[in-house]
Amino acid sequence: MTSDGSRSRGRRAGPLLASLALAAAAPGSARAQEVCLECHDDPAVAAVAGSIHEFLGCTDCHAGADSADHPDGMTPPTAACADCHDDAVGDFAASIHAAVAEKEGGWFDGCASCHGPIHELAGAADPASPIHPSRLADTCGGCHADPRMAERSAFRRLQPLEAYRASVHALAISGGAGGATCSSCHGAHRILPATDPESSVARMRVPETCGQCHGEIAEAFAASIHGLAAAGGVSDSPVCTDCHGEHRILSPEEPGSPVFATNIPRMTCGRCHGDLRLAERFDLPSDRLPAFEDSYHGLASRAGRTTVAHCGSCHGIHDIQPSTDPASKTHPGNLAATCGQCHAGAGTVFAIGPVHVVSTAPEHAVVYWVRRIYLWLIALLIGGMVLHNALDLYRKARLGPAVHAARASASTRRRLSVPMRIAHGLLALSFIVLAFTGFALKYPEAWWAQPLRVSEGGLDLRALIHRWAAVAMLGAGGFHVVHLAVSRRARRCIAGMRPGLADLRELRNRLAFLLGRRRDLPPAPWIGYPEKIEYLAVVWGTLLMALTGFLLWFESATLRWLPSWTLDLATVIHFYEAVLASLAILVWHFYSVIFDPLVYPMDPAWITGRPAPARDHERVPPPER
Repeated sequence: MTSDGSRSRGRRAGPLLASLALAAAAPGSARAQEVCLECHDDPAVAAVAGSIHEFLGCTDCHAGADSADHPDGMTPPTAACADCHDDAVGDFAASIHAAVAEKEGGWFDGCASCHGPIHELAGAADPASPIHPSRLADTCGGCHADPRMAERSAFRRLQPLEAYRASVHALAISGGAGGATCSSCHGAHRILPATDPESSVARMRVPETCGQCHGEIAEAFAASIHGLAAAGGVSDSPVCTDCHGEHRILSPEEPGSPVFATNIPRMTCGRCHGDLRLAERFDLPSDRLPAFEDSYHGLASRAGRTTVAHCGSCHGIHDIQPSTDPASKTHPGNLAATCGQCHAGAGTVFAIGPVHVVSTAPEHAVVYWVRRIYLWLIALLIGGMVLHNALDLYRKARLGPAVHAARASASTRRRLSVPMRIAHGLLALSFIVLAFTGFALKYPEAWWAQPLRVSEGGLDLRALIHRWAAVAMLGAGGFHVVHLAVSRRARRCIAGMRPGLADLRELRNRLAFLLGRRRDLPPAPWIGYPEKIEYLAVVWGTLLMALTGFLLWFESATLRWLPSWTLDLATVIHFYEAVLASLAILVWHFYSVIFDPLVYPMDPAWITGRPAPARDHERVPPPER
C-alpha cells in the first residue's frame, strides 16, 4: 500500500517520463533541454543554452534526472565535472583550496566558486567569464580581499587585489597588451601554498615562474651570483620578488618601484648589502652602502637625480657577477670600460683603483688620515678661537666705561679702499652662497636644502648655483690680484700681512690682557695677528677649495689622469675645509667685526672703508713711506 504522496509523485512523473523518453529519441541535446525547461523555467537555468556547455544535455551533468524521483536522488552537477575535466578536478583535490573547502563552514561552492554560475559558464577567452584575464583578479579577490574570509581561513590579508591592480601586469591587461594574471604565477587548479616546494611561487621556483614570460632575463639571472646561490638552496639570496615585489610589481620608470633608479641603493640592493647580519654570515663587505651614499653618485641619487649611476649601472642588474670573475663589470680589468660608459677615458693613465672608499676605514690610508688630521685641526683651531674670543669678551666687558671712552675719543681713518671693499663684497656673497649650496649638496635630505631641489630633474640647481658661486669667488680673487698689480698703496697694505716677530709680541701682550695679567687694552699694530690669520686663511682656503673643487667638477678628466681615490681625497678635503672655513667665519671673523665690544653692533669698514672708532683707537698707524 502506498501513501498519498507516493501516488501523487507517480501521477506527476508519468508525463515527465514520457517527455524524457521522447527527448531521448530526439536528435541532439537541444530537445532534451527544452523538455527539462518545461518544468525548470528559471532564466538562470535557461542560460545554459548560451553557455560553453550548450552542446550537452541536462542529463550529462544531472545524472539520475531521467528517473521518476530525480528531485531527491539526482547527482550534484559539480560531481559530473570530473567526467570531462578529470585533470582539473584532480589538481584541485591536491590544492590548498580543496583543503580549506573541507573545513567546517568552508566557502567552497564547487567549480562555480571561480567559474561562475554552473548554467552560465563562459570560456576563459570570453570577457564575460569570471576567469577572463581582465576579471580574474576580481574573482580571486572575492575571497583574498575579504577580511572575513581571511579571518575564517587564517591567511594573511595583504591587500593583494589593490596591489595587483596598480601593477604593470594589470595595467598591461587593461590596455589590451596582455600580462600576468593570478593563475600565471600561482597556477589555476593545483594552487599550493608558497611554503610547499612544489608550489610555483615557492621561493626557489620564483625565477622559473617569472621566466615563463621573461625568458632572457631568467636565463641571465640563473647564471648570476644571486641565481646560482638561490638555485643552490641559499634562502637569503634574492630572487625576482625580493627586488621587484610580489603583487604590486611596478615599472622601473615608476618612482614607487623598488627598482626605480633612486630607490635601488637603499630599498633594493641596500636591504641585503647594508644588513650587518648578512654581511657577517656570507663574509660580505658591510661598508658598500654607506660608501656609495657618501660618494658623488650617492649624494646625487639621494637628492633625486635619476641620471646618476646607481648599483646596477656598474654591477649589472640581472647578470651580476662577483668582482673576482673576469666576466664581471667590476673586475679590475673591466673597471675602465665600466666607468668609461659615463666618464670617457677613465683609467687611461692610472688604474681606477678601489671604488667604494670609506673615509673612516683605515685600509684607505690617505683618505683616512687626511680626514683624521682635519678633525683634529677643526677641534684645536676652532676650540682655540672660541676660548680666545670668550676671554676677550669677558675682559672687555669688565673694562666697561674704558671701552666706551675709547670708542668716543677715537679718530677714524680710511682702512679699506673702494676696490678692496668690492673684492670683499664679492668674496662675502660668494662664500655665503657656496657654503649654503655646498652643505645642501652634502645633506640633500635636510629641510633647508629642499628649496634648491624644487627645480631639480635633469638640472641640479644646487650644483649649478654652487659652481657659479665658485666662479664668482675666483673672480673676486682675480679682481683683488689686479688691484694689487696696479695700486702701490694696496701692495703696501698687503705686504703688512707677512707674519713676523712683532706678531708674537702682540700675541704675548694680548694673552697677558686675556689672562688678567694686564689691566689696559694693549696697543695693536695697524695690521695685527687677527687680520693676518684671516687674510692668509682666505688665500690658502680659496686655493685649496678651488683645486679640489675643479677635480670634482671635471671628474671625467680627473679619472682620465688620476686614480679614482683622488676624487675621494678631494671630497674629504673639500668638505672638511668648508667646515673649517665656515666655523672660522662664524667664530673668529664675526666676533671681530660684530660681537667685539669695541665695534658692536658692527664694524662699518666693509661699507665705508673706515673702521669703528675704538678699533682705530687701539691701532698704531703704519709708518709713512
